[in-house]
Amino acid sequence: MPPGLSVAMAAPEMTPLAKTGGLGDVLGALPRALRNRGIDVSVILPGYRTALEKLAGDECEVCGQIEVPLGGRREEATLLLTHVDGVPVYLVQADRYYDRPQLYSSPDGDYSDNAERFAFFARAVLEVLRMQPHHLLHCHDWQAAPAIAFLRGQSHSYTDLVNTKTVITIHNLGYQGVFSVSSWPLLGLDDALFHYRYLEFYNQVNYLKAGLVFADAITTVSPTYAAEIRNPESGFGLDGVLRERQDCLRGILNGVDYDIWDPQSDRLIAAQFSPPDMTGKRDCKAWLQRHLGLPLDPDVPLIGMVSRLAVEKGFDLLGWAGDALLARNVQLAVLATGGRELQAMLNRLSSMYPARLGVRFAFDDVLAHGIIAGSDMFLMPSRYEPGGLAQLYAMRYGTVPIVRATGGLKDTVVEFSDRQAAGNGFLFGPYTPEELLSAIDRSLHWYRTDRWQEVMANAMAADFSWERSSTAYLELYRRLVDLPLI
Repeated sequence: MPPGLSVAMAAPEMTPLAKTGGLGDVLGALPRALRNRGIDVSVILPGYRTALEKLAGDECEVCGQIEVPLGGRREEATLLLTHVDGVPVYLVQADRYYDRPQLYSSPDGDYSDNAERFAFFARAVLEVLRMQPHHLLHCHDWQAAPAIAFLRGQSHSYTDLVNTKTVITIHNLGYQGVFSVSSWPLLGLDDALFHYRYLEFYNQVNYLKAGLVFADAITTVSPTYAAEIRNPESGFGLDGVLRERQDCLRGILNGVDYDIWDPQSDRLIAAQFSPPDMTGKRDCKAWLQRHLGLPLDPDVPLIGMVSRLAVEKGFDLLGWAGDALLARNVQLAVLATGGRELQAMLNRLSSMYPARLGVRFAFDDVLAHGIIAGSDMFLMPSRYEPGGLAQLYAMRYGTVPIVRATGGLKDTVVEFSDRQAAGNGFLFGPYTPEELLSAIDRSLHWYRTDRWQEVMANAMAADFSWERSSTAYLELYRRLVDLPLI
């Protein structure tokens, strides 16, 4: 074992190799931030088709073959090694599991063998650790969580890893990896662990719970969310487990990779800008209006959204309030992917208000940056939001967030008012159309005054860099492995 602190992160996503959401962005930035602080960090990732295609032509070393115990048999995989921004990344290549167009699902729904795919991955993580020992294993979300249960619940099989400490991070408790009891034999665990205090969950198998009950520490992506998930209304059936383990639970805010999200250097936007000279933001607004077919008007308030089309993201609330919102003198720019019913709702609003609403259903990195840079406000009316990254991106671009006071949104956005001059956005609490519209109306009020430049400046001055977040992780790691804090 090397003398310094070494951490292996096991995760199902990592930008730029494989991403469906914010988890990929976190894994693209946090390991690098820790490595910059002298921590020996590696990442273990499934060898998805998309990851291998992105590495085609790049340096990718074959480390050898590994044998993975799974459901009473042994499956082989090829272990590949590459580097992303100096961080070693181990890819578990098993084409029967990961050579597919998408990471988790097809247009018809989740892959039917996801229980097997990620039981295999979790076992493979421990085989990688045997080859490359680390002080600590940090698993992210349900896809990696069973590795902790294997390590602790089957310790006799992993005596060489007995001193490895473990952390599990919940990025979104709404996704737990719950599978039929018929998947239990895949795990190869003692039947005594199919119990409500361990992996059993309403007569099903819960992969995330496998990590929560056995990990040395549990983190989630904001302090407020860490408190919310201990309550039945936000705990998705695991609030009891989290209350029992609350002494091990900590909320650590995600950071922002300002090498990517910075209007002074962003090459995906129409014009760069910074607080001394915001001229470029007006150019970005004009580009966005042209791109979405909205009337060119530098003075109309333009509200942006970049999100998944899901009820949890507040699109049902937007549907209820949409007519009243678009009856106001505003424009709305939406980039989203997801559910067909919510697409139909947005298409209906767009057909009724073509000069007020521009919408695109796609993964479009250029348009995502364009909306964040060119909008005046950024709307996140989430039913719940563990951490949130988009509001942090928006603030850096002087795009003022309008958010529901939940999870990481509540931890990062401060209401602007005469009494709270340091405010950087606008919040609402009760999940109702009236409260949403009230928050929007407050933003519109200040938009029409000279104070709006102050709101924008406050937003742009907020610092949510990974430097602060990585410090919190570093303190946690060192406490677990009993190394001095530095």
